[in-house]
Amino acid sequence: MRFSANLGFLWAGHPLPTAIRRAAAAGFDAVECHWPYAEDPAAVRAALEETGLPMLGLNTVRGGEGCFGLSALPDREPAARAAIEQAMGYAVAVGAEAVHVMAGFAKGREADGVFRSNLRFACDLAESYGITILIEPLNAHDAPGYFLRDTDQAAEIIEAMDAPNLRLMFDCYHVGRTEGDVIARLEALLPLIGHVQIAAVPDRGAPDHGELDYPKVFAALDRLGWTRPIGAEYRPAGAVEDGLAWMEDAKRAR
Repeated sequence: MRFSANLGFLWAGHPLPTAIRRAAAAGFDAVECHWPYAEDPAAVRAALEETGLPMLGLNTVRGGEGCFGLSALPDREPAARAAIEQAMGYAVAVGAEAVHVMAGFAKGREADGVFRSNLRFACDLAESYGITILIEPLNAHDAPGYFLRDTDQAAEIIEAMDAPNLRLMFDCYHVGRTEGDVIARLEALLPLIGHVQIAAVPDRGAPDHGELDYPKVFAALDRLGWTRPIGAEYRPAGAVEDGLAWMEDAKRAR
């Protein structure tokens, strides 16, 4: 069992190169981030090469105050495509494997059409770089009004578009809050999943407490043949290094 440190939450107060080095020292097998664009990509790449950690992915930008992505907004298509190009350029510069295309707050048929059109643009652009495009449903408690509401909606889009590099980001925290029955959803959606993330339900803390039994989730992922690093996207209660017993236990168990 391998784990990726999501540096949007873990060591978030440090420059990204420093956070990468801390993740390596703490025993993580990979890293991922949210919005790294203020960081020098050459320094980020140097830290990745120094530690040997892969960068699994990054997000397209929020798009301004009150926004959480642009790609499903009917009146923001040029900005959405500029954000995709920006993310792709940064991903190539640091060697990231995936770009999460954020949909934003929108609903309705027009938003759906715009989102699919922008995803097609992203998939076509990413194909030449060997980069995966990820989409992620967000729960309505944390992101009310977000376009992607649940895994059924995301799966329908992925299957209808039939793009080999378009995959689902399956965040156990969001699925646990919105849909429940996380293991059954993992089993059903495994062929579409490109990345798995974890956090406690419902407080988004470390995956060592709460409603979701993560040892059972890890055992299910093992049984399903999942071998990629699992993204630790949680809010630490204190120093990250002081709260990693859950990861040590998971690695020992396998």
